[in-house]
Amino acid sequence: MKRAAPLRSILGGAAGNLVEWFDWYVYSAFSLYFAKAFFPGQDQTAQFLATSGIFWIGFLMRPIGGWLLGRIGDRYGRRTALAWSVALMGGGSLLLAAIPGYAQIGIAAPILLMCARIVQGLSLGGEYGAAATYLSEIAPEGRRGLWSSFQYVTLYGGQLLALAFLLGLQASGASEAAMSGWGWRLAFVVGAALAFGVYLLRRNIDESPVFASEAAPERRAGGIAELWFNHRRAVLIAFGLAIGSNVAFYTYTTYMQKYLVVSSGFAKPAASQICALATIIAILLQPALGVLSDRIGRKPLLYWFAIGGIVGTVPLMTAIGRTHNPLVAFALVLTALVILSGATATNAIVKAELFPPHVRVLGVGLPYAISQSIFGGSAEAVALSLKQAGHESYYFWYVTAMIGVALVATIALRERRGI
Repeated sequence: MKRAAPLRSILGGAAGNLVEWFDWYVYSAFSLYFAKAFFPGQDQTAQFLATSGIFWIGFLMRPIGGWLLGRIGDRYGRRTALAWSVALMGGGSLLLAAIPGYAQIGIAAPILLMCARIVQGLSLGGEYGAAATYLSEIAPEGRRGLWSSFQYVTLYGGQLLALAFLLGLQASGASEAAMSGWGWRLAFVVGAALAFGVYLLRRNIDESPVFASEAAPERRAGGIAELWFNHRRAVLIAFGLAIGSNVAFYTYTTYMQKYLVVSSGFAKPAASQICALATIIAILLQPALGVLSDRIGRKPLLYWFAIGGIVGTVPLMTAIGRTHNPLVAFALVLTALVILSGATATNAIVKAELFPPHVRVLGVGLPYAISQSIFGGSAEAVALSLKQAGHESYYFWYVTAMIGVALVATIALRERRGI
């Protein structure tokens, strides 16, 4: 088989993933400023809750995106699915940048906001399965853990770029009014431009050699029925692993910035800085743990996440909520991300190794997307709702229980090293 050109292939799969997640996370990072433009007349927690609700609606579209782009990826090629994915994300960002506020068009403003997130939800629902499959299939044997770890390097990187863009605007002296007026729109414009550039790149990357060598009848045989009836155990394991890692990920990353503001009492710039610094270190951990998984297997790292998350979530979140020291907060957030990295560094390769090529994009992407839509996307809304009801600590136990589901799936997982 012809091996895909390494540099261009990695850039197409990984850099495209970075841009997609930048576009996705810009919404969360800048919701601190645009929430009142779409939901005026409410207190800060209620505004965050409203924007988090639309954040979740975008997630509800992800299973459809996972199915649609999964079928495209399995039948017409990983490259085609990747190109469609980034094109949809860029279109959603462009729409977000152009939407007038509630003061200009009334209720149509939050409705259009929701429509843009639906388009982006379709995109991201397909991106995970296509990118995870592509990176695992182009990797040399014995280095698939390393190459696949770049899925979360770029995922974290997209979040970090969104935070860096936010911090850059804050450091430039942009006032609160400027950030709430044009600053957040500029971020979405940049995201749309980057997506267009990556679309051109992805159209010209080499196809996965695994897909290129597969016979056409096998490609046509894939689909949800094939996935469920012939690979049900793999689907359930992938789903269980995703439940725990998704809830923990959105708790320790996107929600954490709001948690530091509304519960710990940090100023918005300080909360952004704490999350950005912790994310940088988490990025560096991913390839190191990917290499480790190639040497000792995937399951030990999954156990590290599951057991560490079950034991550590409640005390870590409680301590973060009580501290007013930025260094202590940074250390605690970083500890949570180190625990989470046992799952994120192995996330893509573990799922790719569960499925045969003709259902791999669908098998990797659809269970993950369903988990995201039900559990991942609702994490912020659940957390903020419980806080508003005066039961914030209940959420910490909820996260612990979801990580417990991942532990059960890890126990059921059979260690594999082949694609």
